[in-house]
Parts: sequence; structure tokens; C-alpha cells
Amino acid sequence: MNLVDRGDSMDNLTERIVVDPNICHGQPCIKDTRIMVYLILELLETGITPERIIQEYYPRLTRQDVEACLHYAASLIRDTEYIPFETAPQ
Repeated sequence: MNLVDRGDSMDNLTERIVVDPNICHGQPCIKDTRIMVYLILELLETGITPERIIQEYYPRLTRQDVEACLHYAASLIRDTEYIPFETAPQ
């Protein structure tokens, strides 16, 4: 089931992530928490499921909060302009 099937829009996911220079030194956080997006991404990277993240690490989060972290990271990569570097001759 994708996000749209559950009634979540991409706008709703984006609204779950906030960047405020006065909270966690401006690191992106899940709204109304001090849980930084990178912490959730690191847990996912190690293979921990969203359900386990919620049950064992951050019980106040929802599945949509975890999905919002993934969406936020994907949008940063998608919207970044990459300029290839030329390698120096050796």
C-alpha cells in the first residue's frame, strides 16, 4: 500500500518535518519533537523496521513520521543539482 492509498499526501509528509535554527541547531526534526531526521534514517539503515523504531526507540512517533523522514531525504537528493568533478590527469 502506498502513501496515497492511505490518504497521506506528499504535502502532509513534508509538513511533518521542520527546520528551525532554534531547535537542535537547525537540524531537520520531526514536528513537535526533538527527534532529528538523521537519527531515524540511521536506524533504518541498520535494518531496523519502522515498527520497531516506534515500539523500542521512539514510541511517540507514527509510521507516517518515519515515512516523512524517508520522503524528506529523497526530496533533498532529488532536488539537488550535481556537478561532476573532472579528475586530474595522473
